[in-house]
Amino acid sequence: MSTFELSRFFYNLFIEADFSEITAARFNLVINLIIVFIAAYGLFKLLRYLAENFVAGLANKSKTKFDDFLVVNKTFLHLSNLLTVNFVSLLIPTLFFDFPDFEIIAEKVVSVLTIIFIIWLLRSVLLTLKDFLRTIKVFKDKPIESYIQVVMIILWLVALILIFGILTGQSVIKLLTGLGAFTAVLLLVFKDTILGFVASIQVTVNDTVRIGDWITMEKYGADGDVFEINLASVKVRNFDNTITTIPTYYLISDSFINWRGMAESGGRRIKRSIFIKSKSINFIKNEDIEKYKRVQLIAEYVEQRSQEIDAYNLTNKANKSVLVNGRNMTNFGLFRRYIDAYLRNHSGVNQNMMIMCRHLAPTPHGVPLEIYAFSADKAWVNYEGVMADIFDHVLATVPYFDLEIFEYPTGTDFSSMNTKHYNND
Repeated sequence: MSTFELSRFFYNLFIEADFSEITAARFNLVINLIIVFIAAYGLFKLLRYLAENFVAGLANKSKTKFDDFLVVNKTFLHLSNLLTVNFVSLLIPTLFFDFPDFEIIAEKVVSVLTIIFIIWLLRSVLLTLKDFLRTIKVFKDKPIESYIQVVMIILWLVALILIFGILTGQSVIKLLTGLGAFTAVLLLVFKDTILGFVASIQVTVNDTVRIGDWITMEKYGADGDVFEINLASVKVRNFDNTITTIPTYYLISDSFINWRGMAESGGRRIKRSIFIKSKSINFIKNEDIEKYKRVQLIAEYVEQRSQEIDAYNLTNKANKSVLVNGRNMTNFGLFRRYIDAYLRNHSGVNQNMMIMCRHLAPTPHGVPLEIYAFSADKAWVNYEGVMADIFDHVLATVPYFDLEIFEYPTGTDFSSMNTKHYNND
């Protein structure tokens, strides 16, 4: 028995029961639709069961991860939807044999659903491709989302044109020809998308930003790691766990800091100053030199330097009854030498990169002494620990060289001054 004969089974029964042809045809259509929907639902459930159990089981046993991502992105479920709709579409001419007008409407609805399910299926395949490429080292830090979004926009545009053509019965070629008149409007509507696409290409080609880079963009409050680059935006997970979204185009139009160079180098820069009171900077007297000779890191330097200075002063007959005459060492100069030697012996400092302890121009707050070096450990927490250890030692060493650090007076200082003044009175 053919499909057509089966579809007329209830029609014949109603005719034999003395129903009119139109009534028999209507009841026959309703019953056939119910049967087809039940069959389609059963087919859908069967295909879904196979997708969630049998196919997923095979994917788990395979060595490649691609099929695992197909399961995660529900590719087989979308495929089951498409197969179910196709099953219904095959039966439409038979179901609506007596109602050609409804047949046209039903074919349009099924065609639209077919296009939508095809788009969903292609989207799941593209997402699977994105996830799979993320597992490959070469593509791990590339903005794959941007290109997938461009492809999806094109697919949806094509789908909308096809759907509009199906619903209106117009030729797709005529629609595309008429679409040229709206090019300017489309460019205006998709301006941000086009700018984002161009920016994504430039970011990739110029290797400006990669996923995983630490960037700082103060204008948008971004200071953290990039975890997503798509067509419209770049998402940054800040160090306080907030998320900043930056339009992709601004990565090529505005300035920002990318710390990748630091991460790929041998160390992370330490650049910080302490301010020494200018009044505490003095010449070192001969009786104080022996004290500094006991400091191991600069003992050899103090010995050699004092001999050079004594020889120079003797040759030039300098009158040392006045300390300023001739050549002298200063406590600030020795302190700078000590800090330099300390850094060159510190295990946390990269000895293959620049190490410098320098004076900066005097300020109303004192004379800045800047430490410029690189921590061997680039991890933020460890880096802060190394820098803290260095400056803990520096601050504790300052008084030993008879120097003072500038700081604003506190309430305790004023209280001590008042107490001292009261006692003097």
